[in-house]
Amino acid sequence: MALTIARLQEERKMWRKDHPFGFVARPTKSPQGVLDLKKWECAIPGKDKTIWEGGLFKLEVAFPDEYPTKPPKCKFVPPLFHPNVYPSGTVCLSILNEEEGWKPAITIKEILLGIQMLLDEVNPESPAQADAYNLYKKDRIAYERKIKQIVKDNPAPYRIARFGLSQHSRSQAGKGAWRERVREEWEETVRNPRRRKVAIWTTVAFVSFTAALAFSEQARHTYVAAQRCGRVGVVLYLNIADYRKILKREDWDDPKFQQDISACHKRCALRTLHAMEKNGSIFIKLGQHLTSLNYLLPNEWCDTFIPLQDKCPVSSFPSIDEMVKLDTGKSLGDYFSDFAAEPIGAASLAQVHIARLKDSGERVAVKVQHPGLDEWAALDMWLTKNTFRTLKYWFPEYDLTWLSDEMEVSLPKELDFREEGRNAKRMKEYFREHVPDSPLIIPEVKWAERRILVMEYMTGHRPDDLEYLDANGISRDEVSAALARIFNEMIFGDGAPLHCDPHGGNMAIRINNNKRKPRNFDVILYDHGLYRDIPQQLRRAYAHMWLAVLDTDIPKMRKYAYEIAGIGDDEFPIFASAITGRDYTVLTNDVTKERNAEEKRSLTDQLGEDLIEKLVGLLGRVPRIILLILKTNDLTRSLDENLHTSQGPGRSFLILARYAARCVYEEQLDNIRGSWIWPSNLLRLSGAVFEYAKVALKLRIYEYYLSARRRLGFANVAPRV
Repeated sequence: MALTIARLQEERKMWRKDHPFGFVARPTKSPQGVLDLKKWECAIPGKDKTIWEGGLFKLEVAFPDEYPTKPPKCKFVPPLFHPNVYPSGTVCLSILNEEEGWKPAITIKEILLGIQMLLDEVNPESPAQADAYNLYKKDRIAYERKIKQIVKDNPAPYRIARFGLSQHSRSQAGKGAWRERVREEWEETVRNPRRRKVAIWTTVAFVSFTAALAFSEQARHTYVAAQRCGRVGVVLYLNIADYRKILKREDWDDPKFQQDISACHKRCALRTLHAMEKNGSIFIKLGQHLTSLNYLLPNEWCDTFIPLQDKCPVSSFPSIDEMVKLDTGKSLGDYFSDFAAEPIGAASLAQVHIARLKDSGERVAVKVQHPGLDEWAALDMWLTKNTFRTLKYWFPEYDLTWLSDEMEVSLPKELDFREEGRNAKRMKEYFREHVPDSPLIIPEVKWAERRILVMEYMTGHRPDDLEYLDANGISRDEVSAALARIFNEMIFGDGAPLHCDPHGGNMAIRINNNKRKPRNFDVILYDHGLYRDIPQQLRRAYAHMWLAVLDTDIPKMRKYAYEIAGIGDDEFPIFASAITGRDYTVLTNDVTKERNAEEKRSLTDQLGEDLIEKLVGLLGRVPRIILLILKTNDLTRSLDENLHTSQGPGRSFLILARYAARCVYEEQLDNIRGSWIWPSNLLRLSGAVFEYAKVALKLRIYEYYLSARRRLGFANVAPRV
């Protein structure tokens, strides 16, 4: 008996120090609070990538007086439907059989891992439950359906994504002991005078060394770099430790856990915000981007980062002048007769000043990069990349490394204003040649250097400034339609560049009283740093998919989703919702109706389940250009909703359908080989023209229908193309 108790005490100590994440094993207590080491309550999570994944199954383990000579008895409570579990709930496993595989050296951890493996790896040679065994042998599909229902009835609370962070199995044997060892080492240092003295003198030496570096101009860069790395490293360590501590708790069903996890989100977000504000540079831009990921991140994180939207740094006039001298060899006074010291706008990477050209007196806008960016961009990108990699290591199912991967590609281009100048000229020429009647206006670029961009000065009001639109007689419907045409041209136009950052701050509406123009307004587009070219094959598959969406043709939607991004049937509903911004159930009915409160609530509820981690994984695998198209769609969709148009999203989808149909029509024409007078080619041409005309006619009728319903005050319905 004494041997049994001693062994169980050692097992308990080993388990508390190191156990697989998601498992539970602890001795029970009597009503009087006395610990009973011979009776344990346990829980086993379903194994990854099996039909049992996502479940948590309770188990009672009773140890006999002869333990460890004799094995314990393991019993699922309530009894589990499984071929190798008796109707009473007792587990039939060889290592729990004294006459078969039991050995005194087998630990509790090995027992529980063995039972977890048994759940999916059924042993048909040792049936213990007739109903489960017969169903497993005769109808495997029905058996799996039954197991999935059991998993649904016994969810693992640590996988519930409403906590904002997947707590899925993230540790293997040995990985959980590091914090305990660090704590023990620290306590030993505090107790031991010799070690305490060494620690104090080491700290003094380090502080003295860093102070010397701080006061040495030659070593300033090293000192500041250490500061920046230190801030990120400390916050990363504290946040990981904070989350791991709370996610290892076993009271997941307790309402207090909800409060504690929310408080943990807030603490970690505040730490991160402080570090981002201190480091500045691209960390401000990263924080602004994270704020928009409210469909992936907990509300506490997104709300905490909101101040970063208005905390863009402002560089001083002397530092700007010094940068211009360094880059061009001349001062601002050599280029401009007048240069406003205060910027009219500041962003995370640059700020804009009003000036007058010295040679012509023309008023221009001068975009200048923040001088400090050049020094720290490479280091900050490295820190960002390794931060997301570290987070992926500890929380593998919350993989956001695609964010840093995209920043690594796009940031160097955004920091080279010569690239922005080329993009602006290219966009201007494309619309001048292909869409001459478009209201789009691109400010003319005068000249550009790597960190300086001089362009025509144009000003207007944000597209969602409803007061300005209404006061000047500018139709909200027409503004919405113009924006839809402009960005659909970029997505579906053959050879068109795609502006990938079309938020409200990068666009302006200005009144245009020219009677010869079809509209009384212009759309000014700024900030051309982030451009992409959509491959022709992808553009055409994307057009096919949207036509299928508007026609509620689910098989075609699935086909082209696979062509676009390799999306299988399991992930298709998530991808369809992500690309349209709508609940999947709406796609089978009427995608053009305005999102109501019920649909928004449905989307929120879905994000409160394990859909979040699936969405994160999906976004990490799709091509980067798809992410940028999604971003463009989201931003323009948000602008359209903010305009509160009288026709709702129906007209925007109508415009999209026209561009998608044109893209498909051009594809059909390109597929005709040889002379068009050949009978087979003539037949193909006739078919393409007929299909395009049929779609165009349907859309024209639907447009008249929309207008009529608007005038009569009715809600709009979807077209079928």
